[in-house]
Amino acid sequence: MKTDGRESDNVEDRRGESGGRGGLPIGGRGLGIGTIVIAVIASYFLGVDPQMVMSVLGGLESGAPTQAPSGPAKKPTDEIGRFMAVVLADTEDTWGALFKQGGGEYRAPKLVLFTNAYPTACGTGQSAAGPFYCPEDQKVYLDTSFFQLLQQRFGAAGDFAQAYVVAHEIGHHVQNQLGIMEKTAQMRSRMSEAQYNQVSVRIELQADCFAGIWAHHANRSRQILESGDVEEALRAASRIGDDVLQKRTQGYAVPESFTHGSAEQRVRWFRTGLETGSMKACNTFEARQL
Repeated sequence: MKTDGRESDNVEDRRGESGGRGGLPIGGRGLGIGTIVIAVIASYFLGVDPQMVMSVLGGLESGAPTQAPSGPAKKPTDEIGRFMAVVLADTEDTWGALFKQGGGEYRAPKLVLFTNAYPTACGTGQSAAGPFYCPEDQKVYLDTSFFQLLQQRFGAAGDFAQAYVVAHEIGHHVQNQLGIMEKTAQMRSRMSEAQYNQVSVRIELQADCFAGIWAHHANRSRQILESGDVEEALRAASRIGDDVLQKRTQGYAVPESFTHGSAEQRVRWFRTGLETGSMKACNTFEARQL
């Protein structure tokens, strides 16, 4: 991916700062690219506290908002941090233009880079949960060490694979602004866990499709894609499908427990957004086949 674009001012580099304590941002409060199953993977490979992982698997709601460390946030100066700032700026330009075309106004989110754990309005974010979006404070939270896990354990290397991860989380922010997140959250109290898992899959696949929309329009207007970039994103999407992750951890897949979609579904919906550039094409909630 070309990295000569502008860097967003909406990046807070909190890496190295001490975080608060509290629950994980899950259960509808925070949405991530691989939240629950990534926690399982991280507990195995990174030695995360098993009790914390059990809390995730139990679907516990996050605790009350925790207080962030005081002091101004730094701007990232390292290579990966600055690349994240370029990707975020590009999502701002893309979604800003699309919202304007539709007669709306895009409110850009913040991207917070942190290490290990960090307090959010959805509770304390943990590296083990993977990158996630918190609708309560409209921020994306990312421990950049996730990209090492993505490359070393899942064979999904490349800068555009990293860009896809950020674009997916920004997709959740777009859902939040469109009111989709609020509507689906209201549905949760009326559904069983298995029923809501199906809703969760549609939410996540739409975020994948929105990530594809970003890539489509960004490339049309700014020619960001280089040879092999699309393959990197598709590889990343396929390696974090629920079926792939479950087979890796327990040897078999349980479709009714999926919360993010299968590898084939994630690839297909990202490709749908990439090829069409149409938000209507990303209506996973009315799709007969996911």
